[in-house]
Amino acid sequence: MHILEIPSFFPPYGGLFCLDQAKALASLGHEVRVLSNVQLGVSIGLGDYLTLPYVRYERQLEGVTVMQSYQRGVPKAVRFNVRRWLSVVLSMYEEYERKYGRPDVLHAHCAKWAGRAALLIGRRYGLPYVVTEHLPLMLLQEEYGPAPSTAWQIPLLREVYREASMVIPVSEELVADTACYYGRDYRWQYLSNTIDTDFYHYQPRTPSVGRSFRFCCLADYYPRKGYDVLFDAWQQLQQEGADVELHMAGRLTDASPCHSAIARHGLHGVTTYGRLDKHGVRKLLYHADALVLASRSEVQPLVLLEAMSTGIPVVSTECIPRCLRLEGGTTIVPIGDARALMEGMLHIVRTPVDGLALSRQVESMASPRVVGRKLEAVLKSAVSAY
Repeated sequence: MHILEIPSFFPPYGGLFCLDQAKALASLGHEVRVLSNVQLGVSIGLGDYLTLPYVRYERQLEGVTVMQSYQRGVPKAVRFNVRRWLSVVLSMYEEYERKYGRPDVLHAHCAKWAGRAALLIGRRYGLPYVVTEHLPLMLLQEEYGPAPSTAWQIPLLREVYREASMVIPVSEELVADTACYYGRDYRWQYLSNTIDTDFYHYQPRTPSVGRSFRFCCLADYYPRKGYDVLFDAWQQLQQEGADVELHMAGRLTDASPCHSAIARHGLHGVTTYGRLDKHGVRKLLYHADALVLASRSEVQPLVLLEAMSTGIPVVSTECIPRCLRLEGGTTIVPIGDARALMEGMLHIVRTPVDGLALSRQVESMASPRVVGRKLEAVLKSAVSAY
């Protein structure tokens, strides 16, 4: 099949789940490329806004051809930015088809707004499309207000779901969670995201006897990620006298608001790294004994799969889906409960883990070959039924 991937998000703003799935499909012999238009925001990263290319170009990312564009968002002009983003993607598609021919199927990542672009392209050129959905309920609530919402975006996104050959939520819970916005009048099939299990391969850790137990947290410094709860829990761990370290990486973890919060809590043994590439992430995971995530809302955080694939356990909140709660590898605590998070971390410090068995569980559910085969079947069905 000739498959065109259209992400709503792509580097420098995440979205590598799209690249991972493209690589998985390409490894099965399919012709796969990515068409990416990234809207840059001044408040998110002024350096990226000013310095990233102003022209469309093609690049190779890990063997996958990416047709790339960066769009400078206009502050507070949401409707204008959306219309412009869709217009750019449709224009890029015209260039794509002239160069590579018409794909058999479009694979959009998130209805907002790649799914909408896929719908418009599909209508104009007679193509089927599927949508893999990653966005959690909390992000929808923040943008559109509590359900039932009268936001102008909702009818457009409902239409994306209804006309899709298939919607692929990355957790089963997402269907019920977002029904208040999207309804249930659409076809769906759950499928896990994939991670590069060869890259994030198992590696034994040296015993923590005689040294500090090392936790890592890989998450951007945003309120949804629950760093305030983590810092409260870490403060309590210090009071318990636990010999532990915390290594934090992600966007803005090296910025002054994060450092100020660490100082305000009087935390010790905390190191921040800022944004890391995948090699930096793997290095940090191999340095750690466990991962902690205090999020208030998630759909399927890939960092948990990456951590467990390398052989370390995780402690996280109950917002993570059932598919990530692997036996012997995950400790689940209530959202927003610092005391419970602290106790969960203490439990991990004191409990031996079979890291190799944990890594093999991840491989059986999220390896590129496993996910690629399942996604291939969905896309083939969409093409044959169109």
